[in-house]
Amino acid sequence: MGLFDGIASAVIGKLAGSQGGVAQVALELVNQNGGLSGVLEKFNQGGLANLVTSWVGTGENLAISPDQINQVLGNGQVAEMAAKFGITPDVLSSQLAEYLPKVVDKLTPNGELPANDANVLSQVLSLLK
Repeated sequence: MGLFDGIASAVIGKLAGSQGGVAQVALELVNQNGGLSGVLEKFNQGGLANLVTSWVGTGENLAISPDQINQVLGNGQVAEMAAKFGITPDVLSSQLAEYLPKVVDKLTPNGELPANDANVLSQVLSLLK
């Protein structure tokens, strides 16, 4: 597990509280798509740049629907991840719709993607205190 993965896991776990399964689902999404920037690029390419911009920015996070999650990720990736965690694709999409904006928001507290792992580490450590 890389430095970013460990940091993302800590943030996701803190956001999800006792719902560790949600944390693992969100972390799996990040891992499968080449990190946070890869996930965000996928959503940008899927026509949801306005949502991504709100999550990264310092204002209010716009909501994403489970249907939009399915549209961007595709039914195959959603079904594969759901099977890995022993939940239905509908549950997985709902969990990602709830937590993905929060995770992105917490990993981009200054309104932009961190330039390197050191920046991510310092930002996340301050969030976890």
